[in-house]
Amino acid sequence: MSSTYTIRIPRDLKEKMEKNPQQWSLEIRNFLEERVKQVELMKTLQQIESRAEKRNTKSDSTLLIREDRER
Repeated sequence: MSSTYTIRIPRDLKEKMEKNPQQWSLEIRNFLEERVKQVELMKTLQQIESRAEKRNTKSDSTLLIREDRER
């Protein structure tokens, strides 16, 4: 199922689009889908970061590397 989303664009942009015929609706739809994915990913990453901060498990990577080398 689909729905309609209307936007207002500058007149000069519309004129340029008309001079360069493309499947603008398809291109805009694809752009919006990718952008929504990016926003969702950023939101997920922020949630992960906030959860990681709450765990408060900080360790010095140099100690881990030295420990690993000694094995």
